[in-house]
Amino acid sequence: MDNSSRSERTRNAVLEAAITIIVRDGPNRLTLDAIARESGISKGGLMHQFRSKEAVLKALLERQTEHFGRFSEDYREKHGANSAQPELVTQIATLREAMSTKHSIAAAILGVMVQDPSMMVPQREKSAQQVEVIKREAPDPDLALLRWLAARGMVFTALMDQCPLSDEDRDRLFARLLDDDQWKTKPGDH
Repeated sequence: MDNSSRSERTRNAVLEAAITIIVRDGPNRLTLDAIARESGISKGGLMHQFRSKEAVLKALLERQTEHFGRFSEDYREKHGANSAQPELVTQIATLREAMSTKHSIAAAILGVMVQDPSMMVPQREKSAQQVEVIKREAPDPDLALLRWLAARGMVFTALMDQCPLSDEDRDRLFARLLDDDQWKTKPGDH
């Protein structure tokens, strides 16, 4: 195996270990020593790839953001034309995917928020841009934002282990949030 392949493999093992620790033990338990133990990589090997816990979190957030960015693009391409509000349904579908993915962006975000909230500035800016698109394409911007926030709320309450809903309940509610026909308003309703 060449050096770049070995390096990439080590990076992936470190990032998988980091997200496992965040999900299993909570973001406060994430340390370089814990990552080394979880990944089976020596601390020296770990530090060759990442000089600090912050560097691990930044790489983790970037990786997860890229993954779900690709998911969003694919979803929009395949399903966006079927909706009058393609950005809204794409974001709701992406949130549903994040919730159902074992090592989701939500866990990476939680780890980053605990460690260094300033790393979330690009995510906040991206969300603000998405909100503007959602509002522009919606016949009822307030209703569209409520749908989007409901989806985000389900993800974050589940992440914080505060969601009393079963998986079936969440799946049913996500399906309803995605169904534009259930959210049509009559002129003068808003």
